Amino acid sequence: MSKITINIQNCNSIESAEIQIVKGTLNIKYGPNGLGKSSIAKAILASVSDEESLQNLKPFKYRALTGQFNPSVVGVEDIDSVLVFDDTYVSQFAFQRDEVLKNSFEIFIKTDDFLAAMQEIEALFQGIKEAFHGNEDLDNAISDLKELRDAFGVTKTGALSKSSKGYKAFGSGNKIENIPNHLKPFEKFIKCDQPATWIAWQTKGNSFLELSDNCPYCSSSFEGTDKKDIAQAVAKEYDSKSVEHLSMLQIVIERLGKYFDDACRDSLEKITKSKVALSLEETNFLSALRGDIETLISKLEGLRAISFFVLRDVEEINDEISKLRIDLSLIARLNSVDTKSVVDPVNTKLQELAEKVGVLKGKINKHKKLIERTVEENQDGINGFLKSAGYKYSVVIKSEAESYKMKLVHQEHDQHIEAATQHLSYGERNAFALILFMYQVLREKPGLAVLDDPVSSFDKTKKFAILNELFRGKASLRDTTVLLLTHDIEPAIDVIRGVKRLFQHPKPTAYFLASKSGVVSEVEIREENIQTFAQICMENIRELEDEVIKCIYLRRHFEIINDLGLEYNYLANLLHARDIPILRSDDGDVDMNAGQIADADVGIKKFISDFDYARVIAVIKDKVEMKRRFTEATVGYDKIQLYRIFKEVHGPANGQQDSILQKFVNESFHIENEYVMQLNPHKFDNVPEYVVLECDRIIQAS
Repeated sequence: MSKITINIQNCNSIESAEIQIVKGTLNIKYGPNGLGKSSIAKAILASVSDEESLQNLKPFKYRALTGQFNPSVVGVEDIDSVLVFDDTYVSQFAFQRDEVLKNSFEIFIKTDDFLAAMQEIEALFQGIKEAFHGNEDLDNAISDLKELRDAFGVTKTGALSKSSKGYKAFGSGNKIENIPNHLKPFEKFIKCDQPATWIAWQTKGNSFLELSDNCPYCSSSFEGTDKKDIAQAVAKEYDSKSVEHLSMLQIVIERLGKYFDDACRDSLEKITKSKVALSLEETNFLSALRGDIETLISKLEGLRAISFFVLRDVEEINDEISKLRIDLSLIARLNSVDTKSVVDPVNTKLQELAEKVGVLKGKINKHKKLIERTVEENQDGINGFLKSAGYKYSVVIKSEAESYKMKLVHQEHDQHIEAATQHLSYGERNAFALILFMYQVLREKPGLAVLDDPVSSFDKTKKFAILNELFRGKASLRDTTVLLLTHDIEPAIDVIRGVKRLFQHPKPTAYFLASKSGVVSEVEIREENIQTFAQICMENIRELEDEVIKCIYLRRHFEIINDLGLEYNYLANLLHARDIPILRSDDGDVDMNAGQIADADVGIKKFISDFDYARVIAVIKDKVEMKRRFTEATVGYDKIQLYRIFKEVHGPANGQQDSILQKFVNESFHIENEYVMQLNPHKFDNVPEYVVLECDRIIQAS
């Protein structure tokens, strides 16, 4: 399999990094927290998707240096797209209010087979679609008809609503066409293109009329005239909003005129130009016209929207198609020559479709079965994982208008959960989101899928269940190029040694990441590198030279095998720098006698042949020598072993202890929190750099 070598420069805490990714398989990169694993993911994503966002990763210490030390990523040129699973993915895409995963229709249902079937079905609707496509006159007519319909709202009983725009415009007569005599001087203004704007402007001045007998606009005198009363009469006679509605409706009615039959058009003209309030007959006429318009709109929009989704749940497709035919004889007020010119071609295309209804039914039923199979496969795959991982949730994919959505349900509740994040634990959210992410990767087929620390929050059983589902399930990321960044060694142990036979096709890779002064390097983790800690102790006792470190490993060896006898106690006394070794008991501490010391010495020399208690304790008590050994040690693990002894025997200068640092050091000295299988810390130095630096600071200050 081919490899990609990626070089990253100047991204957050990373000065430089070089990693290799094998195409078409799982690539595990294991390293301690704070090393820059998330920065690697962000740098790759930014470089592939948006070069500008890459500059946001520029280290703070370089941000004042314009044009220098800019972030760069080399080696991703052949990666066309990247999908990243991290906390951002969980918060932005998973567990939406109305579906488990954003765009679940596109991810789970809209496959290539789905699109091919949809294309075949849409081809049968092509004639009807063409009647609407690009027909600007028809689009405008439908828009105007909707505006007219909405203007004449009706009550629950079907009567014209007095609160509707249309009633407010014409209910009291058309006052634009029929201007009262005393307001005739304003006729040109009232009948202008924007009468409502003028009326609003004119009436605003009324509040100033009481301040003076002069006109608030031209300052001419009102004294001895009735001009002030006339000016105030405009606001009493006209409401700018009603005039606005009236003006707008007149324009719409004029545009729609050709779609009304002659009698309807005459009646509308009479009503819209009437001086007096609407009569009962006129309101009934407008209500009936509105009903005809509503019917025509409904039919036209039904035809325009015809699709697989419209007919998906229809039992008798031929009956449904027949219902869409427009019969102008039953909506006579709209039965004009122009309306027929619009309706007849659509009806003709509908008839052609009706003649192919058998073919249409067959294709729709076939497509429904394909979708049902896809739904079942996706549901079963995810629900199988949820069950095996011990989660009491399941998913269902439900049909919705022109779509399908995946919903989350609980075993003890029959309704889908809308606010899933309020019910799922952090681990449940992550596990579930990981599987959803897998399906998205399978659908979108990115050049690289990145999993940024995906399983560290799970227990051992769930970790394996997730790995198994991600890379061995029926729908899995097998053969996908995946970069898994983690501070958890267990995934590497599982796929490289523990259950490696399950993850061999294709064979995954695992690398250990280390960082020194921001320079990230990687070392391959092979099967032989994964050992029990007992094996690691024996290997280091044989191969290391520092006698103090060898004694530490031997003491841990005895601790691991639970052999806390004379050898263990003798070494413990040595590492605590006791000149006279003691044995602890419930009755108190007692000095080891000569026989016990001799037996312990013999037992230790089986592992360290040149062991000499006096020589080693002399080194431990020599402050300068211990400081030298710490400084010259090149492995972080060795440094913290030496630091712990140095601190106990010689003490830090200020006497203060960092509790977090102390916990880390103690856990490395004893066997707390150890995995059964792990890497030799002398070869895979996973001690965080900040820990080593803090130990160094304390020792140098002593």
